[in-house]
Amino acid sequence: MLADTLAAIVPVDDALAPTVQTRLDNLTKPPGSLGRLESLVIQLACLSGSAAPAVSPPGVIVFAADHGVAEEGVSAFPQEVTAQMVANFAAGGAAINVFARQIAARLEVVDVGVKGTVEGEGVVHDKVRPGTANFAREDAMSLAEAQRAIEVGIRAAARSHAAGCRCLIVGEMGIANTTASSALLAALSGRPASRLVGQGTGIAPARLAHKAGVIESALAARDADPTRPMEVLVKLGGLEIAAMAGAYLGAAARRMPILVDGFIATVAALVACRLAPALRGYLIFGHRSCEPGHDVALELLEAEPLLDMQLRLGEGTGAALAFPLLEAACRMLSEMATFDSAGVAAGGAEA
Repeated sequence: MLADTLAAIVPVDDALAPTVQTRLDNLTKPPGSLGRLESLVIQLACLSGSAAPAVSPPGVIVFAADHGVAEEGVSAFPQEVTAQMVANFAAGGAAINVFARQIAARLEVVDVGVKGTVEGEGVVHDKVRPGTANFAREDAMSLAEAQRAIEVGIRAAARSHAAGCRCLIVGEMGIANTTASSALLAALSGRPASRLVGQGTGIAPARLAHKAGVIESALAARDADPTRPMEVLVKLGGLEIAAMAGAYLGAAARRMPILVDGFIATVAALVACRLAPALRGYLIFGHRSCEPGHDVALELLEAEPLLDMQLRLGEGTGAALAFPLLEAACRMLSEMATFDSAGVAAGGAEA
């Protein structure tokens, strides 16, 4: 499944860009006056292959898994919170539930590696293993497990596409997953962990040094080759991070636009782009997290996010908040009058 999906991802063809640009320039507005909305709708048209792109209804997938590195005291919350939050998602009470309802999204919650028993109607049970191993002491998972987790994400993206979703938002839940994400980013970027780690779930500043130290020790012990993204994922990653990467790959193989959330989601996108560089053209970045490592991950992907709201919750919340901008861009292109249709003299809108 993974090999077939990678083979199906083709580079975005920009052949439609001149057609869309011509229509934009003929809408009743000064050329370029809607700024990034204009470049955004050109990207949506090119990646989808439609001169009239549409992003509704969106699909939201939240992947949940636990992390063995939580044993090192790197999070403000105990590991049991992962399963409890999955139950909250299933009950409709989390922030992502609220925002998904606001944008009329199809929401799916996938247990790819929660350690405890997950309760709640509607949770998709596709568990690879009950949490990763503690990567401070051993590899987080095996290669076969990493591939299986990626394929969990591919299947989830396929379900969203089959259900009629036209845009994908991917979120996550997993205590200690900012630690795993920071470790992955440090390995892939060569940057020191001390410059990447943040508060995560809200740890005190004094514990940041401990978190960075755990990561630095693990980087030395695991010695992952940064040119081999699967090896980095196996040694330092998380099951939900692997599944997120798989969902991106699965969506891109189906030419779906992907609205990327915050720090963890962007690190998952970085891993996925190292596996399939052509994926990058299908990614739109929803917001800039206040996690320090997010700027580094965005820089590596040459990405400029749509929003900067000082968010650090995860779950896909920042991307869901940014989704109305994609909807607005599509509606602008399809619903605005042209100078000819409105009987407005070209250039009159500049007065």
